[in-house]
Amino acid sequence: MSHFTFHRLWAIVLKEFIQMRRDRVTFGMMIGIPLMQLMVFGFAINSDPRHLPTALRMADQGPFARTLVAALRQSEYFSIVREAHTEAEAAELLRVGTVQFVINIPEDFSRRLLRGERPTVLVEADATDPAATGPAIAAARVLAGSVFDRDLVGPLARLRGREGPVNFQIHAHYNPENITQYNVVPGLMGVVLTMTMVVITALAITRERERGTMENLLATPVRPVEVMIGKILPYIAVGYAQLTLILVAARFLFHVPMVGSLPLIYLVSLLFIAANLAVGITFSTLAKNQLQAVQMAFFFFLPSILLSGFMFPFRGMPEWAQWIGSCLPNTHFLRIVRGILLKGNGPAEIASEIWPLVAFVAVALTIGIKRYRQTLD
Repeated sequence: MSHFTFHRLWAIVLKEFIQMRRDRVTFGMMIGIPLMQLMVFGFAINSDPRHLPTALRMADQGPFARTLVAALRQSEYFSIVREAHTEAEAAELLRVGTVQFVINIPEDFSRRLLRGERPTVLVEADATDPAATGPAIAAARVLAGSVFDRDLVGPLARLRGREGPVNFQIHAHYNPENITQYNVVPGLMGVVLTMTMVVITALAITRERERGTMENLLATPVRPVEVMIGKILPYIAVGYAQLTLILVAARFLFHVPMVGSLPLIYLVSLLFIAANLAVGITFSTLAKNQLQAVQMAFFFFLPSILLSGFMFPFRGMPEWAQWIGSCLPNTHFLRIVRGILLKGNGPAEIASEIWPLVAFVAVALTIGIKRYRQTLD
């Protein structure tokens, strides 16, 4: 063999660049995935969420109560979007997930404040995601000691005290001990199913094309929809096996409370599994080989983790990131599962999260059927 030459080395380098240019999907992934990670981690990820939706039960309309509400708004952690008139209405807003907090100001707030009795303001929090509520609760506790510094002057200065004139009592609903596993383990259902279902089914048709068995499939008298459904059904059983394994581990290993209906979780999971399988099948009709199919699956899997509220608080992301996350089935499935397990939600409470899953399945299946090739051309 002749000695090493830079001429031959440069020829191989040029060949690889030419191959890279021809494989546009791979080249796009090499550019697209780093850009997506940069945008998500740089702009969308926020471990200190603010402007959290808050409901207000204000029985006292006095100047001190209004000062407190104004200070809560000014803190930027609480965005008062609703006014709850009854305790039942406030509980419903928390259970459905419409608000993150409910602030209750008692009717004798101003009178007890002037008497130096440190009136109690009850702050009810949806603590299913401790990372979302923690910073806001800490800000409220700090606010309690200084909110009335401008009002309590002169003879009223004695009311400030060391502990502050107001007592903020925090009730963390659904996860009072702020145990992270209660939030993470149910979320793993969506993450695991997304990862396995999309990747496995993305290889379904591309594998047959590469192995040369596509001719036999095309020669059979079956319709595109029959092929897609036939390829999806076996993996539904696999998805249910994974779901059962996670539920068993959640109950006996991590001691996650299961307040709601397990049959309801299994029923809703069928829709979520179908959504991910439809995505995988669609990718398999778009990809030319198994490598491209896996790359497409990873491109879908990454935002499903980062923008769904699994790793970072959903409400802490900017609005454009929340719009993207709302288009992903994992976002809605996580809310459904956490709502059923931790809050005991039923069909009525999860209905608003069901129809986006139905729409996603319909769109993904339609694209997959349209893209299915009945010839090898």
